[in-house]
Amino acid sequence: MKNFFEDLRVQRWDDHRYYHHCRINQSLHLLSAISFVVAYVLLFIEPAWAALLAWMVSMTSRQSGHFFFEPLGYDEVNQATHEFKEDIKVGYNLRRKVVLLSVWALLPLAIFMNPGLFGLLPEHEDLMGFLQAVGYAWLFLGVAALLFRTLHLFILRDVQTGMVWMTKILTDPFHDIYLYHKAPLQLLRGERFADKSSFNTSH
Repeated sequence: MKNFFEDLRVQRWDDHRYYHHCRINQSLHLLSAISFVVAYVLLFIEPAWAALLAWMVSMTSRQSGHFFFEPLGYDEVNQATHEFKEDIKVGYNLRRKVVLLSVWALLPLAIFMNPGLFGLLPEHEDLMGFLQAVGYAWLFLGVAALLFRTLHLFILRDVQTGMVWMTKILTDPFHDIYLYHKAPLQLLRGERFADKSSFNTSH
């Protein structure tokens, strides 16, 4: 169990130091984390609406930070190229995210064109029914994406790496609030990027 938590610490630290230099990205992760926590609560009340919130607010804010604001050039702090960081990323790198987000974006169109999606979802008759169907589809997609990469890591690495990554993903919202709660204020102070010294040692 000690090794499990040490691996979790390392995965979290690597994720932070390699992929979260920009204060805008950090601030968007804070927004994402807060809305994810709300979605976690909603999951026990209205699962479809929880998924809509998670994908439309949490995921879009989180991924826009990576795609549009995080530097993709050479990482001077970690002495690493973007290609190297993409190759070593434990979870979904940008290439994998493009595939996942493409499926996410196409699902509403598929449901609109084929109500019920071949009997997999309740058929919608109005806008609310359509949104609920999309919510359930996105919920299934999120669970499938989480399980797929976890099982993939079982094969590529080992079982513990996969379980650690899944634990990290599920607890990221809480950890991100802890890490990035000061980011909006730091951004308002003119700090576009985090100080390099903050990435030199693990926490």
